[in-house]
Amino acid sequence: MRLLLTSDTHVPRRARELPGELLERIERADVVLHAGDWVDTATLDLLEARSRRLVAVYGNNDGPALRDRLPEVARAELGGVRFGVVHETGPAQGRERRCTERFPELDVLVFGHSHIPWDTAADGGLRLLNPGSPTDRRRQPYCTYMTAVAAGGQLTEVELHRLPPRRP
Repeated sequence: MRLLLTSDTHVPRRARELPGELLERIERADVVLHAGDWVDTATLDLLEARSRRLVAVYGNNDGPALRDRLPEVARAELGGVRFGVVHETGPAQGRERRCTERFPELDVLVFGHSHIPWDTAADGGLRLLNPGSPTDRRRQPYCTYMTAVAAGGQLTEVELHRLPPRRP
């Protein structure tokens, strides 16, 4: 099962539209996981239309229209792997411990908010993944997203993808 992980799209505030590379990858993925901060419902509509399956949550920048359509936390079993998606996990210090305590039933937690790519495993085995942002790199050198494969109860081929700089 091919997965695409993204978060913090912030359209149209940080970009007029999603990068073409991301849209192409969305159409090739079996499941898209989006960890919130859509900002507009048009981007949600676009991903719902282009994704075979979308597992998504709202973020702190998402207003009532998005919160009416999306949960704060989403869970899905994909390829035998138990996933959770949430927007915010708090400060980096202590993140693994906090998330393990909050989500003991999960194998993988996808999160966003910081725009900083993250890939760690907690002592208990919970894998934490933040794909960064495809539209707003903040203090990072690149805008990013992730892909992975979930099959047979294993998460493999986790890859962080750097997007080329946008043209002005």
